[in-house]
Amino acid sequence: MTGGLILGVTACLSVIMMLAWALQRRLRNAGWVDVTWTFGLGLAGIAYALAPRPGGGAVGARQVLVAVLAAAWAVRLGGYILRRTLRGGEDARYAQFRKDWGPRYEPRMFWFLQIQAAAAAVLALSMLLAARNPAPLGLGDLAGLAVFGIAIAGAHVADMQLFRFRQVAANRGRICDVGLWRLSRHPNYFFEWLGWLAYPLIAIGAGHAAGWLALSGPALMYVLLVHVSGIPPLEAQMLRSRGEAYRAYQARTRAFLPLPLARPRTP
Repeated sequence: MTGGLILGVTACLSVIMMLAWALQRRLRNAGWVDVTWTFGLGLAGIAYALAPRPGGGAVGARQVLVAVLAAAWAVRLGGYILRRTLRGGEDARYAQFRKDWGPRYEPRMFWFLQIQAAAAAVLALSMLLAARNPAPLGLGDLAGLAVFGIAIAGAHVADMQLFRFRQVAANRGRICDVGLWRLSRHPNYFFEWLGWLAYPLIAIGAGHAAGWLALSGPALMYVLLVHVSGIPPLEAQMLRSRGEAYRAYQARTRAFLPLPLARPRTP
């Protein structure tokens, strides 16, 4: 039964990203891709959390907890990206893809989004494993909820600091280095990653050996944000648009962890 559930959710995520591809093609704005991916992953997490457990029985408190976390994550992040997409043009990363890929943009984008669907399928498994922990609610659940709360609050603060900075006309063309952005070049990414640590904390427990596999969620999210689709293309775009000013920012500010550097690096 669990295998069929995983196959069904994975197939749905693939279809959702096909729809995202069609939408961005029609609107010529790939910013909608991130909106669709976020809400799609949130729905996958809710479906996994509330799906009947092997052996039946009523929906448990932990299942409800995981469903609430998945929904809260999707509403916050998806809502923020949706508002950003409605306000402005195409995300700079996707605009660069459109430029670099030229006439091959649409077919390459299709398969790129299927890779995103596969990544979402792996991430959603952390939610499933958390919901299927058979142990009674305990300290792990409280720790997971606390970490998730810190992550949501931190990501919101970082996003709002960046938004308010960009609203000031005098800051146009400048680099945001206020608040959390003084400590990290990507504090929003850090707190996004931190939130995924909640699921292993909830999943790992006595009698649930598979719970350790939930660590795959934060591990994959770290790789995606730090090494693949997060920091690398965004930093490349910032270097193109801000040049030496951004190199100086890189030298004095950590890329990910929001802590001050003991000693600034040489640009």
